Amino acid sequence: MNGLPPFSLDGKVAVVTGGLGLLGRQHGIALAEAGAHVAVADLDRCGAEQFACELRERFGRPAFGCHVDISSSEAVSSLCDEVQRRLGPIDILVNNAAIDDKVSCDAFDLDETSTFERYPLDRWNAMLNTNITGTFLCCQIIGRGMAERTAGSIINIASTYGVVAPDQSLYRNDDGVQTFLKGPAYPTTKAAVIALTRYLSTYWGRRGVRVNALSPGGVENGQDSGFVARYCARTPLGRMATASDYRGALVFLASDASSYMTGANLVVDGGWTAW
Repeated sequence: MNGLPPFSLDGKVAVVTGGLGLLGRQHGIALAEAGAHVAVADLDRCGAEQFACELRERFGRPAFGCHVDISSSEAVSSLCDEVQRRLGPIDILVNNAAIDDKVSCDAFDLDETSTFERYPLDRWNAMLNTNITGTFLCCQIIGRGMAERTAGSIINIASTYGVVAPDQSLYRNDDGVQTFLKGPAYPTTKAAVIALTRYLSTYWGRRGVRVNALSPGGVENGQDSGFVARYCARTPLGRMATASDYRGALVFLASDASSYMTGANLVVDGGWTAW
């Protein structure tokens, strides 16, 4: 503990990958609001720079946008060097970047490529490459510096689908016809992210680096009304998450408020996995 309030991130340097995503933006806001200097890392450098400008204007703290392809070790190394040059040593890494299958529940027939038997190998490989290899590279390259300084917090964004299997009944249309099946790649990669989190927590524990996962539930974001109704009925709190619902959990994991916590998977899902 450093004498600051336990949830304070004052002056800490944080990197958020996938920083322009639905949750990535919220992670950046939460960190900046808590006092962190945020590097918004995304494939879209211009968009990242624009969002970082919004953070600077809103919170009056240093922030900048940068390009990264997390599946490239060279790109992640360049990101690490750029952040350290512009903001200083990295204290917090939020591995948020990921890709997922596009869900469609308004079709009339089943999308055969969503079935396990016909799931495309290129889609499987793309998701593994981004969701788990990308997370591995960011942990390896950025976490190495944390371990050398014996301090840091890594937060890997996982999913409830890394904990439990998808409920395929969600993906039926209003007539009860199964038009889409949640594919195997996303749940597999998110389960692997949780396993990697546990591995690194024991590997770097004595080096002062804490590694935890945050598993969010479904976020309402323009899905069709039938899907939302089915999801809400399946959730004890009776609603989907808003994008801002995860801000507190993220700051908790990034800050000294969780200083005795590592190797954990913090599930924030409205009770979805409690059934």
